[in-house]
Formats: sequence, structure tokens, C-alpha cells
Amino acid sequence: MAALALVSFLAAAFVAGFIGFALSLERSESTLTVQADGVVVLTGGSDRVYEAGGLLARGQARRLLITGVNRATRGHEIAKLLPVSRELFDCCVDLGYRARDTIGNALETRDWAQARGLDRGSLIVVTSNYHMPRALAELSAALPEASLYPFAVVSDHVRVEDWLDDIAVTRLIAAEYCKYLYVALRNRLLERSPAAPIGSAAVAEPR
Repeated sequence: MAALALVSFLAAAFVAGFIGFALSLERSESTLTVQADGVVVLTGGSDRVYEAGGLLARGQARRLLITGVNRATRGHEIAKLLPVSRELFDCCVDLGYRARDTIGNALETRDWAQARGLDRGSLIVVTSNYHMPRALAELSAALPEASLYPFAVVSDHVRVEDWLDDIAVTRLIAAEYCKYLYVALRNRLLERSPAAPIGSAAVAEPR
């Protein structure tokens, strides 16, 4: 009986957490006026890259990292996707080819930030709205002394507000929620481990 009650409690907590997760996702485009040290965009769609380029072009950061670039993609191809001059691209855009997943994006961003002296600075994080919670969790673990500003990109292809009506969206958000829970639990366990201390970056409120 006690085991059944525990299972029921955990199931209810999971469902309640999922609902809260789905409702917390941004429904409209982010607006930021913050001036940051850098912008990092996690690849996965040209709209993400374009929005990140816009932040750089508007002078809201000094450098841009595009992490997770396909190894077959060349710099001149990326340059065509960005609303920036070729001069700005050549001086201030860095391409990361190592990352293959979100934790890889975080580690690649950490290495880039350390090399550029930005690991204790402020970074705008650009990715899709449904991917943002997990991206921030991974980046917070990798860059515990950085200030992170989320810039969520809303896609016409994934309408998160339809999570109750569109089974494909429900599955996508459910998968992201499960992955987010795993990362959050892993980070909590690592925080408590004296062998592998991990801090928590400050996730700043958009302004």
C-alpha cells in the first residue's frame, strides 16, 4: 500500500511538473535591451542564428558564438544567414564545430568563454523556447560564474501553446521536460558531491 501511494505521488508530481513546464515556455518573441559581453546561439534552426546575429548587429554584445555548427557548413554559408556585415562577421563571430548535443553546446561555450575572458561576464543565450530550460541548466553548470540572459526564439513550426491539442507538440515538450529533469537532477547531485563541485550561474531576468 505504501509503495502504491509513493508511485501515485510521484506520478502526480511528474504530471504537475510537466504542466508547469509547458505553461512556463515563452509564447511570444523575447525582447532584450540588456548590453551583454557575448551572445551564444545553440544551432537547430536558421531563425535562431538570425536572431542571434541581430543582437550582435544592434550592439547588444561584443562577440557571438554559434555552437554546434555542422562540420560540412562553411563560414561564408553562415555569414549569409546573419543580418550583419561581412566585416562584423569576420571580426566578432566565432563558429563552434565540436558540439553534437546540448551538453556539448555548454562545454563548447565554456571553452569559448574562458578563451575570450567571458566566463565571469554576461551572456545572452539564444535557442528555441521549448529548449531554453535545458539549455540554461546545462550552461549554468558549465559556467557557474556567468550571468545568463535567455532570449527564446518562438518558431511558427512548434506552437507550444498547442501542447494540449497537438500530439506532436505534446510529445516534443514531454521529451524536453524529461531531459530537463535529468539535467536538473544531475546538477543537484554534482553540487552535493565534494569531488565534483558545480555552481549555479545567475539567470538574469530579461529587461
